[in-house]
Amino acid sequence: MMKIKSISVLILILINFSFSQVVNKSELDTLPKVKYSDLKEFSKILDDIFNDPAFSNAHWGVVIQSLSTGEYFYRRNENKNFMPASNMKLFSTALALLQLGPDYTYKTSLYLNGKIKNEEIKGDLILRGVGDPTISSRFYNGDALTVFNNWADSLVNMGIEVINGNIIADDDAFEEEALGNGWAWDDETYYYSAIPGGVCFNDNCIDLTIIPGKKVGRKAIINIYPNTKYVTILNNVVTVPDDSVTDIDFYRERNTNIIQVFGTIRKSETEIKESISINNPTKFAAVVLKEIIESKGIKVRGQALDNDELGIVRDYQKLNPLFTQVSPPLKEIVKVVNKISQNLYAEQLMKTIGYEKLKFGSFENGLNSSQNLLKQMGIDPENIQIVDGSGLSRLNLFTPNQLNSLLRFMYRSRYFNEFYESLPVAGVDGTIANRMKNTRAMNNVRAKTGYINAVRSLSGYVTTTDGEMLTFVMIANNFLVPLKLAENIQDLVCILLSNFTRGNIK
Repeated sequence: MMKIKSISVLILILINFSFSQVVNKSELDTLPKVKYSDLKEFSKILDDIFNDPAFSNAHWGVVIQSLSTGEYFYRRNENKNFMPASNMKLFSTALALLQLGPDYTYKTSLYLNGKIKNEEIKGDLILRGVGDPTISSRFYNGDALTVFNNWADSLVNMGIEVINGNIIADDDAFEEEALGNGWAWDDETYYYSAIPGGVCFNDNCIDLTIIPGKKVGRKAIINIYPNTKYVTILNNVVTVPDDSVTDIDFYRERNTNIIQVFGTIRKSETEIKESISINNPTKFAAVVLKEIIESKGIKVRGQALDNDELGIVRDYQKLNPLFTQVSPPLKEIVKVVNKISQNLYAEQLMKTIGYEKLKFGSFENGLNSSQNLLKQMGIDPENIQIVDGSGLSRLNLFTPNQLNSLLRFMYRSRYFNEFYESLPVAGVDGTIANRMKNTRAMNNVRAKTGYINAVRSLSGYVTTTDGEMLTFVMIANNFLVPLKLAENIQDLVCILLSNFTRGNIK
């Protein structure tokens, strides 16, 4: 082992780790370990790192604490408010696990409102949603249509030839579909702003695959999934020579499903894939379900409708479900939320808490029913501002100490393993799959990233060389330098912590 006194030497050593060709644990174990005579000296080194001149007009909020001894390795602006970006998902997933349990499942049912006579359904089919976000390609081998196809096939197997009624989707278990508080209007088109609600299908998006035209100057070919009449694509993407650039953007006209696709695609491109948010996802699900049923040869005489168009309050105790789809367990859903930072799923979780605890799926109900848990974590609900479940809003505010309190609480909770396993693994998967590779932080650091404009956060757990687990929270706000510089500082600190030891120096 070696003792490092110079921050410049330390940085050079750790950068060298990052670019080394270390590929297995035995080789990692040969790297030098870093020790300081006391935590005060260690804190000075971290000061040098966070005092980077590139962030002189920005703010760092940092807490690093031992879970074994309770000692603070470092604190900086720990009681100041910061915008957390997607570190907010640590709250959403923790609260969901604690309130609902890791084995919680959603149950989405298709009800018959009428009767079956001979080969005909006399009445409506009603898809009742209770917030399940998993009817998507993520959980069905890349085929978001699996559930709807299974239902339609079951109708065929029952001998149904005609549905003399409507296909209705009912999202009334949740509050009316709406963007989160403080979400930017110019993000509405993109997948990360997909509208949450009681009915979710295909992440409430339409998927586009864009392929170059056969000749330069021709329009690109755009395929959509699912192949539905619910959207209208205006194609203004032109195929350009290979010495040009691919530059494609999208705009969905507000309150419509008219999607403009424009820009250029190089002739040599294979394909570009993008997902675009849908207006009224509830009706989207009804339309696609009707189209699939009809594709099986069943005639549907009615329309595809959002239950809001009818204004009917339904008593499902008086109806029997024809089919019920049970979701994967919550412990698998929180992996999607944290590992890939999926906004829609995070919003659904907070509203699901409200639905299960207060019988109506609103964000406000989800937050209100979590107040006692926040207090148990040592967080004063009056001293934190949470306005959405995903962190997309710039109105969210909390302190590094508050987030660290949550991490400590989860470490001691009975659901720590499920929470820990949901976090991205440095150099391995999720949003930090390409960070901290070939260092001791690789396959060690478990942490949630966060990003919105001028915000970069990274918070989670790291284990030192001695096997001592630490919590860490690192949030940068209001920086104007490239995002990579904030990431470099976060990665450097994680590598340093991974190499830390309290052992004797020889």
